Amino acid sequence: MKKEKMSLSMYIATFFGSGLSPKAPGTVGSLACLPLGVFFLWLGGPIFLLYSAFIIFLIGLWTSDKISKDRNISDPQFIVIDEVVGQFIVLCGASINFLDIALAFIFFRLYDIIKPFPASFADKKLSGGLGIMLDDVFAGIYGFISLYVVKSFF
Repeated sequence: MKKEKMSLSMYIATFFGSGLSPKAPGTVGSLACLPLGVFFLWLGGPIFLLYSAFIIFLIGLWTSDKISKDRNISDPQFIVIDEVVGQFIVLCGASINFLDIALAFIFFRLYDIIKPFPASFADKKLSGGLGIMLDDVFAGIYGFISLYVVKSFF
């Protein structure tokens, strides 16, 4: 992508530019949001983090829809605000320790990549901001469940 002055919607959609990484922008965006997610978890617990994810989801709907329409690209790889929402959802099941946070990151990335149903449906059949955002919400839910199951056994 050529150098350009970033609009507010682009700044938000790329999560402060992390989505502009030339390699693995989704992974970079997921890593970039971990400190903020852990801070929100520490600050207000999982409910505060979930509310934050919901607000970011609404903002992400607007920004991702606007950018995908402006650039005529159905799901630009540089939009990573959807990864932020999904990662926050998984972190709702984490404790503030390295292992939980690492597992939350791994589970989210796994489900974001393999996209089990209904994430695959949202990714392929829904368009605009909703399609961009919703597959990561489902990946986040799957990741949350997986983290919960793993923590229940250990």
